[in-house]
Amino acid sequence: MFFALFMLILLSGCGLTVLDPQGTVGEQQRDLIILSIVFMFIIVLVVFILLTYFLVKYRERDGHRGYNPDIDGSVKLEVVWTVIPIIIVTILSIPTVYTIFNIEEVPEANTEEEEPLVVHATSANWKWIFSYPEENIETVNFINIPVERPVLFKLTSADSMASFWVPQLGGQRYNMAGMQTELYLQAGEEGTYYGRNANFTGEGFAEMRFDVNAIEEEAFNEWVTEVQDEAPVLTQDTYDQFMVPGHVGEYAFSGTHLDWVDHALDAEYALEARERQGYEPVNPHSPEAADDVPFYDIDVDTDAVENEERQNEGPAQEEEGDSNHHHHH
Repeated sequence: MFFALFMLILLSGCGLTVLDPQGTVGEQQRDLIILSIVFMFIIVLVVFILLTYFLVKYRERDGHRGYNPDIDGSVKLEVVWTVIPIIIVTILSIPTVYTIFNIEEVPEANTEEEEPLVVHATSANWKWIFSYPEENIETVNFINIPVERPVLFKLTSADSMASFWVPQLGGQRYNMAGMQTELYLQAGEEGTYYGRNANFTGEGFAEMRFDVNAIEEEAFNEWVTEVQDEAPVLTQDTYDQFMVPGHVGEYAFSGTHLDWVDHALDAEYALEARERQGYEPVNPHSPEAADDVPFYDIDVDTDAVENEERQNEGPAQEEEGDSNHHHHH
């Protein structure tokens, strides 16, 4: 009864969406969490039953023999309370190790076998930049992925260490400058899944979020073509603006920053880009910052994007923030 109530609380309005997974990776981790909770609950229940039993049986009362301090230890009991923890750890470790190794492999697609979609996820205070190298497009603060198709996220950071986490799709993994980690995820159903940075990175950390939109393969391909044809071309100057610490909206570009920098190989790029943008770090709690607009709100100027071919065809498409080629189809 207690366990059922406990699980009901977890699955209600507490925000623990890890227990409501929508992909194979998340499902495996959910099953492991529930197994661990059930097993630990059984252990706690046995301990409390034994505690109650001994408290009642050996309580201070009339006619009780009392405790003889000269009694030697019991070899049988010592063996029992040594062997039982070993068994408990073994039972928990086997499914844990199995799951850890299993989620490092490409998730099994529910349809025909497909190569994973590769997405480079780069964190930069306080925003997320997603590069699709094979499609040659890039988005900021949102990603579209085909439903039921495995996705390989290649994670790195432009500055401080972050943690990439989409609770309903799988566990978190760190983004670190100067290196690259990998994470496989897969969405089993269409929908929007909320992701965030799960590692504290300063004052703007709380709003460092992104949307993962799982859509049908056909809709995904149409969206890719739309971004390739209509989104502004990502230039180095535009990209450098994203290196300035701050919050931005959602953007989509044709081209990727991988053409001139891979943060997994160049940990100093963000600092150099900030210098080119004339950014000077200011302590937000200092008197100098008191009269300024909050440092974590920045605007990215995409009007300076140079694209001679499109200029010959007609007006640039990035007006009115149309760098946001939204993801809902």
